[in-house]
Amino acid sequence: MNRIQQLFKQKDAHILSVYFTAGYPQLNDTLPVLEALQENNIDLVEIGIPFSDPMADGLVIQESGHQALQNGMNLRLLFEQLTDVRSRIHIPLVMMGYLNPILQFGFAEFCIECSRVGVDGMIIPDLPMDDYLSEYKVIADKYDLKFIFLITPETSEERIRIIDENTDGFIYMVSSAAVTGTQHSFISREDYFKRVQSMNLKNPRLIGFGVSNKATLQMVNQFASGAIVGSAFIKTLRTAGSATEAVVKLLNQLSV
Repeated sequence: MNRIQQLFKQKDAHILSVYFTAGYPQLNDTLPVLEALQENNIDLVEIGIPFSDPMADGLVIQESGHQALQNGMNLRLLFEQLTDVRSRIHIPLVMMGYLNPILQFGFAEFCIECSRVGVDGMIIPDLPMDDYLSEYKVIADKYDLKFIFLITPETSEERIRIIDENTDGFIYMVSSAAVTGTQHSFISREDYFKRVQSMNLKNPRLIGFGVSNKATLQMVNQFASGAIVGSAFIKTLRTAGSATEAVVKLLNQLSV
């Protein structure tokens, strides 16, 4: 069983997933950040692949990606950094990035490398479902890589059910039809959260985009298996003296 599936089998509530940009703040920070997250009981980690045109990302993650690229981060180097990651890191790892750099690397080679280093899944926000089903699913399945699709308040019930039927990792619920970034409250999203919850999908759901404090985390945990935090963690990484300090600061911010 894939580590993502194992996680949701063992823990079906209050899961905390954290996103960070590979190669940020410094080029060789990828492994120290992973170690700090695991040591502080983060359940799942999304490793961001920096890209020059991140259409779904807000300013904080855009800036982290720009800095990582300036530092010299690229996919080949990232896989080199992750070569021995499974000797130290045991929690599920998901690669999150845009299609362009993955296609330049080669999708099949990308999947081979993910399998080699022990990555468990991938999120590619700009890969259309039809293309995934017709071209990429068979390759991802061959290497036991769980493909995670995003849904938003505007996603139709039909599409949500198609995603649910054709994936078996988890569904990434985007809190709003906007870019990433911190928010203070999700009160206006409650109808959306309830609507998806009532669909009784087979896949668990994590909610992301805007989770940044105790109030947003508590609301997310009412309607899904857990939360995904990105921008709030990037902000703490930017100002903290170490990866461990950044994780502790984030958890204090979330009151976890």
